[in-house]
Amino acid sequence: MKKAQKIRVGISIGDLNGIGSEVLLKTFEDSRMLDFCTPVIFANNKLLSFYKKHFKMNINFHGIDNAKQIIDGKYNVINVWKDTLKINFGEEDKYLGSFTLQSLEAATQALKEEHIDVLVTAPINKNVIQSNKFNFPGHTDYLAKHLGGGESLMFMISENLKVGLLTDHVPVKDVAEVITPALIEKKIKIISSSLEADFRVRKPKIAVLGINPHSGDNGVIGNEEEEVLKPTLKKLRDRGNLVYGPYAADSFFGTKNYLNFDAVVAAYHDQGLIPFKTLSFGNGVNFTAGLDRIRTSPDHGTAYEIAGKGEADPTSFKEAVFAAIEIFRNREEYKELTKNPLKKQNKKL
Repeated sequence: MKKAQKIRVGISIGDLNGIGSEVLLKTFEDSRMLDFCTPVIFANNKLLSFYKKHFKMNINFHGIDNAKQIIDGKYNVINVWKDTLKINFGEEDKYLGSFTLQSLEAATQALKEEHIDVLVTAPINKNVIQSNKFNFPGHTDYLAKHLGGGESLMFMISENLKVGLLTDHVPVKDVAEVITPALIEKKIKIISSSLEADFRVRKPKIAVLGINPHSGDNGVIGNEEEEVLKPTLKKLRDRGNLVYGPYAADSFFGTKNYLNFDAVVAAYHDQGLIPFKTLSFGNGVNFTAGLDRIRTSPDHGTAYEIAGKGEADPTSFKEAVFAAIEIFRNREEYKELTKNPLKKQNKKL
């Protein structure tokens, strides 16, 4: 990225009948956002004009045909398609789902080719987007396949709480079988590396939640803690990692123990996301850790029940934009510091 160029934030449009368009427009209606970044929306100029008129927004878009035509300081809209689409807010529509995918594909390609610096994805409906090209449980798995960096991890982040998942879109009945020592080590390594490079935490302190109620009660309610979690965490501590647990999930958040750690690792989706969204909903961000490229999204879904009504809160989407910008800057700084050890020492002094 050239020094004179603002960070280019690519945005995939998400489900066209959901609230993604509304929170996007509400975020960028404030012209001060152009002081922080150059937005690049992957959709269609006619579609954005429809949304702007529907929600009575005052935004001037710069329609372009490809990423090479991006102009800094403007709201760029890359015309991914030319079709005129009929929007029916709040309805599932597989035909419109194909355009959601086109937006995501174009944005991902632009990210790979470094025409944009980061990607913010508006919420999708996983049902209507499914196709031969998108056969994934969500954005995280899709991006892990198409972007470099190896293994990915769903990392829910807010100012005071960061939650990573050992398993994400896995049925509860399969969770215990999926969690292995190798998986635990891999996921904790991703979280630790992300905390260092993306969030400027020098020596991450990480808490791990148990799989079973009461963390198994010493084997009375399941033996996964005794046979899998505890030995693996001890091995990681012996290597110098500040990893603690397993903690009983039911009391961990209520006692505010999470405030003593830089991140919390949950065993499965709802164990981590229910407390995260309870404590941070509307301000939280979904960040895909472990990739060479940066992707964030709001912590909510398509919200069909309020789509098109002008009631959607844009806070989480705006936080996703700012988080992507901050992570990009932190990662660039981390690359410089780790590339030049003498510079790193001087900064400490």
